[in-house]
Amino acid sequence: MTDRRLWSYKEIAAHISVRTDTVRSYRKHGLLPPPDRVEGGRPYWFADTVRAWVAARPRNRSRGPH
Repeated sequence: MTDRRLWSYKEIAAHISVRTDTVRSYRKHGLLPPPDRVEGGRPYWFADTVRAWVAARPRNRSRGPH
């Protein structure tokens, strides 16, 4: 079953325990996948897209396990 809920910067930040500005910075620097949808100029990602990105990204050793 796929999770097609759309997540904004805020939901992504909560999911990975960082500030919203950090997620914006990830996108600015090409570290976040392209948005699945843009509505009213705001980017959104499917929850499954975010989970796959989190699973594939290298762990930040200084933060410990997630």
